[in-house]
Amino acid sequence: MCRFFYHTIRAYHRAVTQLSLVSDIVICLPLRNPKSTSYLSTEFKRLNATGAHILVFPFPAQGHMLPLLDLTHRLAKHGLTITIVVTPKNLPILNPLLSSFSNIQPLVFTFPPHPSLPEGVENVRDIGNHGNLPIINSLAKLQDPIIHWFNSHSNPPVAIISDFFLGWTHHLADKLRIPRIGFFSSGAFLTSTLDYICNHMSLIRSRSQEVVTFHDLPNSPTFPWEHLPSIARFYKESDPEWELVLDGFIMNASSWGCVVNTFDALESPYMEHLTKITGHGRVFAVGPVTLLPDSDPTKSGIGFGCDVLSWLDDKPDGSVVYVCFGSQKFLTTEQMEALEIGLEESGIRYVWVVKPEQSGPVGTGSGRGKVIKGWAPQVSILSHPAVGGFLSHCGWNSVLEAIVAGVMILAWPMEADQYVNAKLLVEDLGAAVRVCEGNDTIPDATELARIIAESMSGEKSDRKIKAEELKSKAIQAVKDGGTSSMDLDRFISELCNIGPKMNVADAISV
Repeated sequence: MCRFFYHTIRAYHRAVTQLSLVSDIVICLPLRNPKSTSYLSTEFKRLNATGAHILVFPFPAQGHMLPLLDLTHRLAKHGLTITIVVTPKNLPILNPLLSSFSNIQPLVFTFPPHPSLPEGVENVRDIGNHGNLPIINSLAKLQDPIIHWFNSHSNPPVAIISDFFLGWTHHLADKLRIPRIGFFSSGAFLTSTLDYICNHMSLIRSRSQEVVTFHDLPNSPTFPWEHLPSIARFYKESDPEWELVLDGFIMNASSWGCVVNTFDALESPYMEHLTKITGHGRVFAVGPVTLLPDSDPTKSGIGFGCDVLSWLDDKPDGSVVYVCFGSQKFLTTEQMEALEIGLEESGIRYVWVVKPEQSGPVGTGSGRGKVIKGWAPQVSILSHPAVGGFLSHCGWNSVLEAIVAGVMILAWPMEADQYVNAKLLVEDLGAAVRVCEGNDTIPDATELARIIAESMSGEKSDRKIKAEELKSKAIQAVKDGGTSSMDLDRFISELCNIGPKMNVADAISV
């Protein structure tokens, strides 16, 4: 049995036990001064009432769904009643929450078919990122069924919390006369960038051969056209499906509230920018949500992957680079070959996660590497003292997991939000080094080996020191009285203040 498994079961049992003890507690206390201390964490009151009913609508992709479920877990612990919109094949993802909380219920709808989606596909993991567009449009067809359910409910929700890919729910909330809160599983820098792009799409599209400067954003960042988020590069004017997505991203800034999976010390200039463009103070940085007290301990991976953790146990501290490119990316055979040569020639120990169906060589001829085919306990691996670097695509969840572990990132951004995240890490924060760029780029193996070796060897570099500083700041942010803890408490207070009798017009005036 793995050394961590016993402690994990104990932690999970404590969480469930504590839930049973506080199931009748409702936290609806107004904050006298939300910036000074954390009242909701300390001033529980027993009330003979039911927690405010909230409708939660995740987008079915791992990087989107899991952070919102982490937040949902926290809201349920505070006594709120939660209904989660889900389709049948995504329902099992909710099982840990549903088995732990009687105040969380699923609202299951048949997934609306789409001609671009193979039958049975209900999650991006089953088709890749090119499935985002049809999945968003399919889910928009659930608007009328949700309205029917809402109107027939004896205790309908007082607010909607929905993923930022589902901006069309802003119009749904208007029809229901309740406020909509946008949940941003990505960072504030990306959110700010997307807002600018979608509000200036014609201008952005006219510069497709240029470097694009975002003058309205903090530090006026610049990006080559090919590094912009996907909507800028693939948007088709007058195409109804793209117009729905564009309108949704624009509507995000008009949400009654915005909850972002980041923390103030990581992205304070961009959080301030979001507050400015929304025109109200209901912008909350609550991340990293995986660090929030009472987050689901079963998702950390502790207790699983015993073999790789045992392999790491006898390696020197900070001597191993962890290599993983997320759940969606398949490297080409040529990329796999170059990466393998680079890792071997670097002389650095490594753990490399590859998909079972991935083509290309994945040998460990020198014996310095360990290859994992399939799922890996990423959080546990990154948190192991032997791991000192993370060769990553820079998806936001991976970025936050590296920050929480205090591990330097070796960045290979490929698509979507990854170039924006890499710029934040490399240029703004100095906590990462760029090793390659591009979805189809084949890295120079010798140069890759050099960068890995230089980054991982010798005394602690400025980047490693910065990574450790960010870890400390992330932990402080979620502690009682920390910035993320206070923002979460302020958010819960705002939700409770909406009340079951308040319509959206009243809510906006609060």
